Amino acid sequence: MKDVVLITNYWHFESEKASSRYLTLANEIVEEGINLEVITSTFYHATKSQRKFNMEFLNSFRYKISLIDESGYDKNISFKRIFSHKRFARNVMSYLNTRKKPDLIYCVIPSLDVAYKVTKYANENNIKVILDIQDLWPESFKMIINIPILSDAIFYPMKRLADKAYSSADHIVAVSQTFVDRAIEVSRKNQFGHSVFLGTELFKFDSIAKKVSNTNMSNSEIRLAYIGTLSYSYDIPSVINALYLLKNRKEGSTVKFIVMGEGPLRKEFEKQAFIKGINCEFKGQLEYSEMVKLLCECDIAINPIVERSAASIVNKVGDYAAAGLPVINTQNSQEYIDYLNEYHAGINCKNGDAEDIARAILKLSNDKLLRREMGVNNRKFAEEKFDRKRTYKTIVNLIKNT
Repeated sequence: MKDVVLITNYWHFESEKASSRYLTLANEIVEEGINLEVITSTFYHATKSQRKFNMEFLNSFRYKISLIDESGYDKNISFKRIFSHKRFARNVMSYLNTRKKPDLIYCVIPSLDVAYKVTKYANENNIKVILDIQDLWPESFKMIINIPILSDAIFYPMKRLADKAYSSADHIVAVSQTFVDRAIEVSRKNQFGHSVFLGTELFKFDSIAKKVSNTNMSNSEIRLAYIGTLSYSYDIPSVINALYLLKNRKEGSTVKFIVMGEGPLRKEFEKQAFIKGINCEFKGQLEYSEMVKLLCECDIAINPIVERSAASIVNKVGDYAAAGLPVINTQNSQEYIDYLNEYHAGINCKNGDAEDIARAILKLSNDKLLRREMGVNNRKFAEEKFDRKRTYKTIVNLIKNT
């Protein structure tokens, strides 16, 4: 029986998060009769706290789970986080050196420290290794600390780790083609990689969505949905400004902005919405089922991401597609722009341009047939590109055949 190790700092147990890439993948792997061990952290990134699961719980899975000590951190952008990752990487290597050598290691980026050490260990011991890139580092950090020349110098050690890990992997998987291309640029072993979106368990989404009435509570009100973190990467102010323009001009239907999510800038965004006097409701962090129900009651979705973001195909656009909503997009990711155009599933707007966003909101709010057409097309996008039951077969087959 093939022995596979899956290593990730960012594992989610189902009680922590209802929809998780690696929990889904782990279940798919063991369905193929593969022996699997998941190596993850004692520290849970989402709550910034140490996990306290007992052995009875950990032993209840169909695969082995090993929690490796990580010191933790309070802020996402911090030296403490870097040191925490280094400690986790050292502890992972200590554990691997006591374990029987696996046939294959499936390692997730971030963290770069783990990926670098694991690929080096795998190459030295003739073990196949697949890297799965969930986020680009240091590119994501440089979005926030963006000082010409100085930022390149500060983040050069991180870039060097990334390049070494990418170049040493037997195969590259990533959550978008954009991320695949970044790794392939420096790879010694790969000419091609595998783009597999984070996606969603569409059957689970649909089982919740079936309970939702398709009738909007108010025929005169158009509901514009946003789901995700309320932080520096997301251009909520431009959406607020666009809605303010429409309100002042008394154009189109009444639009209500429904914001689902939490983050460090929530109070600031709420204050901006209040000052502008727009029709807006901040729902906070919802349970997955509640988020799905509310999303499916909306008419339009918006994906507002700041200009310098290194993000590509993000989680929220998969949920928007699953819900069958037309999308207003400001993200500069050429990959997502091209998909929206190809599927005719939404409107791409100029990044940070409130006037352009307002025009898109007005166009969709005034044209029910266009909303429906784009929504149907976006649902097709979900079924073809985001459904994990279909798309994750690429990863599982790669693991089986490597």
